[in-house]
Order: sequence, then structure tokens, then C-alpha cells
Amino acid sequence: MTYSLAIVVPAYNEAQVIDDFHARMGAVLDGLAAASRIIYVDDGSGDDTWTLIEAIAQRDARVVALRLSRNFGKEAAMTAGIDAADADAVVVIDADLQDPPELIPTLVARWQEGFDVVYATRGERDGETRFKRFTSAAFYRVMERVADTPLPRDTGDFRLLSRRAVEALGGLRERQRFMKGLFAWIGYRQTSVVYHRDARHAGVTKWNYWRLGNLAVEGITSFSTAPLRIATWLGVSAALLAFLYGLWVLLKVWLWGDPVRGYPTLMVVILFLGGAQLLALGVIGEYIGRTYAESKRRPLYYVESRRGQARSPGRDPTGQPPA
Repeated sequence: MTYSLAIVVPAYNEAQVIDDFHARMGAVLDGLAAASRIIYVDDGSGDDTWTLIEAIAQRDARVVALRLSRNFGKEAAMTAGIDAADADAVVVIDADLQDPPELIPTLVARWQEGFDVVYATRGERDGETRFKRFTSAAFYRVMERVADTPLPRDTGDFRLLSRRAVEALGGLRERQRFMKGLFAWIGYRQTSVVYHRDARHAGVTKWNYWRLGNLAVEGITSFSTAPLRIATWLGVSAALLAFLYGLWVLLKVWLWGDPVRGYPTLMVVILFLGGAQLLALGVIGEYIGRTYAESKRRPLYYVESRRGQARSPGRDPTGQPPA
């Protein structure tokens, strides 16, 4: 049975790898009985990524190219590509060749078995430090415990979505986007395929520890109120300890008297309570900031240039909700 397949490829400063990626992706699609398209989304790259994508689009009729007006971030770039994908199944994959395009036929086979979301779970991971693997594993296990919708472990953005999963995802237009959580939140029948993740083919990763830390905070605050509950219980615990310590001080004065001492103890109590209050305010501020961003209702992205037919029927390329 012939079906249509769209491959969404967000790219940011991937000039060193984009040609090799397209060669491998083209070979994979040539072997599939599908009407296929490759949707490249240049997320405001500062190198020759867009020039190379334009050249690829000129020699391969299957290619659709979108260039965003600036760097909106990977989550917005993925959203732009998914919005433009009008196919029976949509695959999201990075351009750095850490996720092998050769796995796509396996994802398609599981989709044809009736699954709506087929996500690729990382087994072995080349080219990453032990600390990186540890922090990644810790994040997924924390999310598994605190999130209202648990995320599958050790799973990135590489996955296949059915048409109805894409339509469901298109209705989620929140500005603070954590796509791994959104993929899980829509539900439907989901399954995994375990694979060996390669080291980056060329270039350098765009995800330093600062950006990964911000993404982790984004994920936790977008899909869990656990930090607010922790702040509440921290405040209750601090108040209870302060109350008990106050009773002890009062009792000591009544029973034995107390010369004017205790400056170190006083400083410890003040610093502890002050730190607890600032921590709670910081957590509350994270949630207030997200509420403020959502209330402005700004578009998720703007498209500066297109090559090929990039707009799917009923979808607004500026990122506004479908009519």
C-alpha cells in the first residue's frame, strides 16, 4: 500500500553535515514505497546551512525548505516543520546523524502495525561523557516521578507520528514548548524501538550544559507542579523548625537563664530562612514567567523564506492556531 511520508529536519549551523545527512536520507527514502518529502527547517543559522539546503532543494524535488526569520530554538523549528507536514506519517530527526536515518523503515513498520507514535529509545550512546549520560538518565528518571505525564526513558525527539497524532499536536500552541513532553501528552498508542546512537558526524553540539539545564527546567515546570509543592513543604518545614527552636530558646531562658550570646546561631537561622524564602520565590517566579509568556499569545515562529510547497491546508505558517 502506497502512503505518504514527511521527514522533518530542524537544522541550526549544520553546514558541515547537511550534505552527508541528505545523501543517507535519500538512500533510505529510495527504498521505501512511499510518496516522501523532506522538510528542512533552518532555525536562523549563521553559517552556510541555508545556502546548502537551497542547493539540495534545487536538485531534489522531494525537498521542502523553510528558513525561520531568526533563531527561535529547536522546539519552535520542529513545530514549524510539523505544521508544514501534510502526510500520513511524519518523522522528526536531527541533522547531525547521531540518529541514523536507516532506522526509519523500522519506525514505519511499527506504525503500520497500528501505533500512532513510534519513538526511538537510545540504548548505547557513543560520543558522550559519563557525566552527560548520568545527567541525562537522572533527568528522565526525575521526570518519570514528578511529571503528570511521564516521559519514556532515554528518548529524544527522533520518532514517527501518525496523521492523527500530528493533528493532535497541532492543537497544542503553548509558547513555552517542551516537545518531548507534548509528544507524550497527546497519548494514543505509543511504542518504542531501541537503537544504537552514534557520535555526532561532524561539527559541534549546540547543547552545552547551560542550555541543557534550561531545557530540564522547562520540561519540569511545563509538565509538573512538583517544584511548587516542594517549595510549600520547604516553607512549612522551615517554619516548624523555627517554631521549635523558638520554644527551645524560651525554655532555656526560663530554666537556666541565658547570657547575651548566640550570634552564630542567629546568623544560621536568618540565612536558612532567607535562603528558603528566596528558593520558594524563585520557583514561583518560574511559573509566573511562563504564565506571562503564554498570556502574550505571540506566534511561535515566523518564516522568512520557503522553497517548495511548505504550507499544509488549514495551517498558518506564522504559528497561529489552526482556524
